[in-house]
Amino acid sequence: MAATPGDNRLDHCIQCGTCGGSCPSGAEMDHTPRRLFALIRAGERDAVLASNAPWYCVSCYYCTVRCPQDIRITDLMYTLKSMAIEAGLFHDASLPDFSETFVDYVEKYGRSFELGLATRFNLRHHPIGLAGMAPLGLGMLKRGRMDLLPQRIDNLAQLTAILDKAKALESPS
Repeated sequence: MAATPGDNRLDHCIQCGTCGGSCPSGAEMDHTPRRLFALIRAGERDAVLASNAPWYCVSCYYCTVRCPQDIRITDLMYTLKSMAIEAGLFHDASLPDFSETFVDYVEKYGRSFELGLATRFNLRHHPIGLAGMAPLGLGMLKRGRMDLLPQRIDNLAQLTAILDKAKALESPS
C-alpha cells in the first residue's frame, strides 16, 4: 500500500465486491480485486505479485469510480505490476512487454493505439494466434471502433511534461 502514490485507502476496503463486479476483465483474472486485497491484508505477497489480475486491468477506472470507499484500485494495480516486475513474480514473461508497449504508445501519441499494440505484442509473443484475431480486428475497423493509424492528441507537450514529472517523482533521488 505504501508504494502506491497518494492515499490509496486500501485499509478502508469493506470487501463488498463492487470492484470485481465492475471489472470488464474480471472473468480473466485468477483473483478478483476483492480477493487480491484480502491476500494483501493477509500478507500473501508472493501470491499477490504472481496473480494475473493486475495485468488484466485495462485502466478503465470503473472499479475506482464505483468503489464506495473511494479506494484508488487502478493505481494499486499499477503498483502491483511494478512490484511484480521488480520481484520477477509474474506467470507470463510477455506481460511486462505488453505494459511497456502500451506506455510507449501513450508517450508517443498521448493515447493507446490498439491496432499497433495488438499487432506488435502478438507478433513478438503469439505470432501464430495473430491470424485468428483478424476477424475481430476487421470488424472493429469496419465499425470505426479502431483506427488504422495512430492519432496524436493535441498538446502532446503538456502530457509529456506531466509524464516527465511523474517519472521524476517516482525515481529515487
